[in-house]
Amino acid sequence: MSLREPIRLVRPSELGAVHFIAMGGSGMSGLALAYHELGVPVSGCDQVDSKTLEQLHDDGITIWVGHDPAQLKDVDTVVISSAIHPDNVELVAARERGLRVWHRSAALAALMLDHEAVSVAGTHGKTTTTAMIATMATTAGADPSYVVGSPLASTGESARIGKGTPFIVEADESDGSFLQYPTRIAVITNVEADHLDNWGSAEHYARGFERFATGPTVRDVVIDADDAGARELTGKLRRLASGPTVTTYGEADDADARLSDIEFSGMHSSATLHFQGHEYALRLSVPGRHNLWNAAAAFVTGRLLGLAADDLLRGAQAFAGTLRRFQPLGSATLPDGQVHVFDDYAHHPTEIRAALNAGRRVAGDHRLVACFQPHLYSRTREFATEFGRALALADLVVVTDIYGAREEPVPGVSGKLVADAAVEAGADTYYVPNKAELPVELAALVRGGDFVLTLGAGDVTLVGPMLLRLLRKRHSRENR
Repeated sequence: MSLREPIRLVRPSELGAVHFIAMGGSGMSGLALAYHELGVPVSGCDQVDSKTLEQLHDDGITIWVGHDPAQLKDVDTVVISSAIHPDNVELVAARERGLRVWHRSAALAALMLDHEAVSVAGTHGKTTTTAMIATMATTAGADPSYVVGSPLASTGESARIGKGTPFIVEADESDGSFLQYPTRIAVITNVEADHLDNWGSAEHYARGFERFATGPTVRDVVIDADDAGARELTGKLRRLASGPTVTTYGEADDADARLSDIEFSGMHSSATLHFQGHEYALRLSVPGRHNLWNAAAAFVTGRLLGLAADDLLRGAQAFAGTLRRFQPLGSATLPDGQVHVFDDYAHHPTEIRAALNAGRRVAGDHRLVACFQPHLYSRTREFATEFGRALALADLVVVTDIYGAREEPVPGVSGKLVADAAVEAGADTYYVPNKAELPVELAALVRGGDFVLTLGAGDVTLVGPMLLRLLRKRHSRENR
């Protein structure tokens, strides 16, 4: 297992000049910008150039493309992500020079000191729930700080340093980082086994969430009432003699904040939220039952922060989503109708199921096409059958090979395991192992009226825009 234990923190003003290795990632870039906004001298690098690095440069941050120990001149603290290998030349040089080296979770935790810290954890839904809380708290006038794992669609920002007391973060459980944060309000969206390459077993994973919820600074826990793992944790927390105050949310009859009268219309969702003797009309501009649950968690959190209910509801309706969470990419016109393309970060069977259920409601009577890239060999090996069953919710399934990320290939483990499972589940399935061939293959398969959803945490996100370009070119040629 590879889990991180909390370390002693100091405040950002005591870190000196801070250098971020792999600053182009969504989490690291937002963190670097937050430090920059506080007036801390910030520099950083990444292996390749990107729009993110260009934007950070435009914001006044010193950036380099590539890794070189010379870039550590005058640096006092180095911040790394989990993706940085121990033999990275800058990391090796930093350790040899005795510089302070922090994982990004510690750098984020330092920002949260002296704030009303809200940490959002869970196997699924962290990003959207964190972004919802940030949006709702902003609408309610709290001027919060926040760090989210994906930019908000409305602002393009994934991080902001506000002047108010709330500090809202997406808390990553994958390597135990969520234990580092000085959390006051812990939000837990669900507890379903994942990242077993680090945790070792589902039992250890569940115990990690129990430790998170009973951290020394935790005062309140806001937790899902419908998820089996979360309900088990709720029972444990409520049996503690001096544990945190627990508030549950969801559709369960015993939920403290209970959803009813759920309705969907295109990209919109609505429900009645029953909480503390009141009924509230919850209206969202994003689709999906899971997003109503996320919004219920955000509403309860906002009330715990002392924010007005009406303002929180206005913020919920104003929430426009985050990038790569059922993100509309555009449409292309074919002779027999329009093809609509969406992109989603879903990379766990439960997330796939939620995204496709939302897609089904948006597509209505039209055909739903799922294009899935499995993420990690270990996850694919563990959940291939569950992936296939979830993908079978679509009318047409296209599976490509695995995005390995930090993992080396595993003999016998490929995207074909998922494709075969989808076939077994009754799905009309195509296996296209070479991702580069996906846009052309999809363009040949789709027809007017289709709703196409690309799914996965890897570079499958590039496929949707390429598919749209191909379809638009085809339409242009056909109309000459």
